[in-house]
Amino acid sequence: MELYRHIFAAMACTAEVQLYAGSADDGRRAVAAVQDEVERIEAKYSRYRGDSILTAINRGAGGAPVAIDAETAALLDYADACWRQSDGRFDITSGVLRRAWDFGRGVLPDAASLASALGRIGWDRVRRGSGTIALDPEMEIDFGGIGKEYAADRAATAAGALGVRHGLVNLGGDVRLIGPHPDGRPWRIGITHPRDTARTIAHLQLREGGLATSGDYERFFVRDGKRYCHILDPRTGWPVNGPQSVSIIAPLCTPAGSCATIAMLHAEGAAEYLRGQGLSYLLVDREGNVSGTLVS
Repeated sequence: MELYRHIFAAMACTAEVQLYAGSADDGRRAVAAVQDEVERIEAKYSRYRGDSILTAINRGAGGAPVAIDAETAALLDYADACWRQSDGRFDITSGVLRRAWDFGRGVLPDAASLASALGRIGWDRVRRGSGTIALDPEMEIDFGGIGKEYAADRAATAAGALGVRHGLVNLGGDVRLIGPHPDGRPWRIGITHPRDTARTIAHLQLREGGLATSGDYERFFVRDGKRYCHILDPRTGWPVNGPQSVSIIAPLCTPAGSCATIAMLHAEGAAEYLRGQGLSYLLVDREGNVSGTLVS
């Protein structure tokens, strides 16, 4: 079998697929199926596209319920489970906080804009019926916390449906393994150093499952010696102040990603939260110390 590698841009990141196939035609079909599925998910759930279902839901805020399909309903069910499991820390209505925070200019929000955004957050205020969803006026939902991970899982499933048994899908560091190398060797995957993103802080040997990392280094600014990152607590509107990064291995990439984000949102309680989940993890704490079940 031959290894086929394909790189493309999607979901605001560099996407990579590596897979083994028996022929060039099979390899081309499989990598095309992966890219098609990632692009389908992006088109369907992007808040930047005027024709996405997410935009239709948000435009309908304050009006009649918006019809949704089974796939969207399942994603909303998962978001609901994350909200409940995280005691409200993981809330897909919290994307409105981006209007108060400007990470590009590195400006702290004023009290009025932050209060306005906080007043439009609350998953418990979302009304769902059989195949419908309705938001209060000026509310929004955003699948940014699970969309990329879900796309990685769906893309791996698409490859598997074409007979691929060995490979991986990597969407900007959110990885879904389809299976090991044909000879059984694991894939060697690096974890980005949260304070020097040109380096890795650890390497993991993986044969299957999903790997996702959440950290305070993806979008941030430093003001008066304090780091403000893009991971915002929907209960306060302010960035978390806890670990530098959390990486998690789970059977699928979607729960790995949501659990990593929830751990970040637990701030100083991240380690305790992770120990209670029964998942393999690597935690880089505020001081840069590395710990977890993945530390050898």
